[in-house]
Amino acid sequence: MPDWLFDIADIALTLFLVYVAVFAIRDRRTLWVMRGFLLLMIADKAAEIYQFEYAAALLDKLLLISAVAIALVYQTQLKRLLEKLGQGKIMELLRPVEARNTNSENTVLDRIVESVKELSQSRTGALILIETTAIPIDKKGIAQPGVPIDAEVSKELLQSIFYDKNPLHDGAILIRDSRVVAAKVFFHLSEKSGFRQLGTRHLAARSITEQAENCVCVVVSEETGSISLADRGNLNRPLTSNELKELLSEYFTTGDRESVTPSLGDLGRRLKSQGEDLLKFLRQLNLPFTNKD
Repeated sequence: MPDWLFDIADIALTLFLVYVAVFAIRDRRTLWVMRGFLLLMIADKAAEIYQFEYAAALLDKLLLISAVAIALVYQTQLKRLLEKLGQGKIMELLRPVEARNTNSENTVLDRIVESVKELSQSRTGALILIETTAIPIDKKGIAQPGVPIDAEVSKELLQSIFYDKNPLHDGAILIRDSRVVAAKVFFHLSEKSGFRQLGTRHLAARSITEQAENCVCVVVSEETGSISLADRGNLNRPLTSNELKELLSEYFTTGDRESVTPSLGDLGRRLKSQGEDLLKFLRQLNLPFTNKD
């Protein structure tokens, strides 16, 4: 068998593994990370083919560092991936995330952002935990599950919960599938030294998004009224209501999720099309492994 076929098979297998990882983590930003990692791999391969020794050595180190960083950041999701592989449940990893109604999601998003805007203007402290996919968050970061609510998200409901005379205003509310699931939810706080200078709400938001997958947390400061969004332990602040809506829309848009987790049929067609285009491109470059002779 020609050597170039082995190279094409290697590239196809790499693309497949990257897609499996994206399916397992199910997050739009993960797609960007995987694309960056894949570009590093392609650059490393190109440097090796053209015998750029120093560039290849540098890219090898970058790939190693990137792999370790990805393993640290996505350790919960990678654990789930390994568990499913060990149980032989590969098809569960490739099952698309359940689609949700885009118009309904946008309406809920508007309600959340509008309520956060008014809470910010009145300097009413708030902590809103939002699940970003149909997969429930990991409960290990939750200290107290809170008081069950199970009500449709509305601006009036959110404002009344965080009203300082309401006994439910302490802690966070949990939003799942466009509904307020619970209020007065408390989280295990991180012991990282870098988090200690934060207020309790910001500390809780960073802690839960660092420990639990598939969620973001909106924070309104009681002292300044500033708006923040925690994602994977990172805190984006201060935000305007428009900036908050733009960031949240990445998680609430069905189209974005479908682009991350397409069906198996779409995946096969994309891989075939991308493979054919890649093969044509490589032949035009007249690389050694594309020579059939």
